Amino acid sequence: MVQDRRWKRAEQSRYRENVVEKALVLGGGGVTGVAWEIGMLAGLADIGLDLTDADLVIGTSAGSIVGVDVRSGVRLAELYEVQTRPPGAGDSYAKMGFGVLAKYVRAMVFSRKPDVARVRVGTMALRARTESEDARRRVIASRLPISEWPAGRLQITAVDALTGDLVVFDAASGVRLLDAVGASCAVPGIWPPVTINGRRYIDGGIASAANADLAEGCGSVVLIAPLVSSFGAMASPVRQASKLAESGARVSLVKPDKAALRAIGRNVLNPARRPDSARAGYAQAASVADDVKAVWWAS
Repeated sequence: MVQDRRWKRAEQSRYRENVVEKALVLGGGGVTGVAWEIGMLAGLADIGLDLTDADLVIGTSAGSIVGVDVRSGVRLAELYEVQTRPPGAGDSYAKMGFGVLAKYVRAMVFSRKPDVARVRVGTMALRARTESEDARRRVIASRLPISEWPAGRLQITAVDALTGDLVVFDAASGVRLLDAVGASCAVPGIWPPVTINGRRYIDGGIASAANADLAEGCGSVVLIAPLVSSFGAMASPVRQASKLAESGARVSLVKPDKAALRAIGRNVLNPARRPDSARAGYAQAASVADDVKAVWWAS
């Protein structure tokens, strides 16, 4: 909790020094979330609305991968085409079983203190039997189009497994891009916590599915969130978007429509759902374009 406040104070200071007008916030949502977000961004770009010109990109969990994609310089059309391909040999199927879900519920729902809940989830993650960090690192590396921090401003969130503190990595943090993304995507109980400078980090989505509050101070915020629900005291993207709007920001919250939810399915870690999720995001872009334009082009 203390570290959370320090990050926010530091970021607010940086905003004052270098005004950030447009922020693109990319939320978590598994393999299908990556696909849907890329499809959405590609669809908007084809309509004439390219969000890759954001002053600040904030990525959480799946959104951290999309954030790297957005900042990589690779055309959205190419990124979209990759997401529409059938799963390959390197795509591993995973599912959050009932036992893991039950542990989440116990940790998140039965605590009114977010930091306490995150510590409980972190403890569960540290005890879980998963594949090795090296094996998971190779998977993450295969999904990133670049290996070094990009020139554009990019923030990637993670949670300290021991303290429950939200941590934000960027080009100035001295942390490798691969490790930052790996930490942000380290789903507790499914993938191993990531070791960085002797600390263990887990999925940034444990703090919030989007961590949109980091965009406080921005004039225009587009929040693309595959998951909008929350557990217990966790702040939902809907609540965070509302608070940003109350503070004076222009905010557009983009979430999956009914067709996209059907394409995504119940298991967001199933790569077989990826192509249809990407296409659903692309198709949905037309229906949200006016709202996004009103926010993005107002700056």
